[in-house]
Amino acid sequence: MRKIPKIVYSPEYEINIGAHVFPTSKYRLVKEYLTGKGYIGEDSFTEPQPASIEDLLQVHKREYVGDIKDGTLSITDQIRLELPYSESLARASFLCCGGTVLACSLALEYGAGIHLGGGFHHAYPDHGEGFCVFNDVALGALEMLRRGRRVLIIDCDLHQGNGTAVCLRSVENVYTFSIHQENNYPFYKERSDRDIGLKDGTDGKEYNGLLEDNISEIKKAFNPDLIIYVAGADVYRDDQLGGLSLGIGDLIDRDRIIYRESVADSIPAAVVLAGGYARKLEDTVQIHANTVINMLGLGA
Repeated sequence: MRKIPKIVYSPEYEINIGAHVFPTSKYRLVKEYLTGKGYIGEDSFTEPQPASIEDLLQVHKREYVGDIKDGTLSITDQIRLELPYSESLARASFLCCGGTVLACSLALEYGAGIHLGGGFHHAYPDHGEGFCVFNDVALGALEMLRRGRRVLIIDCDLHQGNGTAVCLRSVENVYTFSIHQENNYPFYKERSDRDIGLKDGTDGKEYNGLLEDNISEIKKAFNPDLIIYVAGADVYRDDQLGGLSLGIGDLIDRDRIIYRESVADSIPAAVVLAGGYARKLEDTVQIHANTVINMLGLGA
């Protein structure tokens, strides 16, 4: 029986950002769901160390990292980020980057690595935007590249991974694939190695068919050693920021496609949760928990 890795999580991910569509409590609630339902025990979690400034300089400009660390981010940059700056936000952002790198390392060791956090794919080298301070996805990919791995990023968040596309542009042996709602944020799309822009109202059958066909094709051509799965819950049909038509069952099927194309096919996969803004918070928690269950091979 395959050994289950520790799941990466920090209680410091839950921060006060006021009345906001982004529910930072979801990380704790996913943890509580998984333990409360008996899928894993309280001893199944490990806390990350924060990424260092030198780590982050692989992705971001020194001035920007310094502004986050020192609390000198301008009001204009905070408006673009769409989050109020605080020391706890900065701390959580450094931790999330360390968490994604740790999840990638665990994936290499166990076949799957799960991060109850991360997926902040809108962050650019010189600024953050769309609730994303630092680009942990790009950092995880570059750290694994340093270890000699070919990395495929499968970004299934509702929104295009624009920051990741820019951070990793022209980086050899890293492939960026984003499947997203076309008529949604960001309204200017960057160019990933492959982009699938979906029409409004796309249902689960079409979504999962496109996902499976494209992943299979990319795998054959690119031959990755590691997959980073950006498992956004915001493609759900009742998401406040979304316009696609996937049900919870469709999202389970999506996770199982990723599982088959990665872990079950002996390609390690690191999972980051990314977005999720359902009208009912419990739906977001359920979707994220299902992702963990399925990517660990614990689903039915």
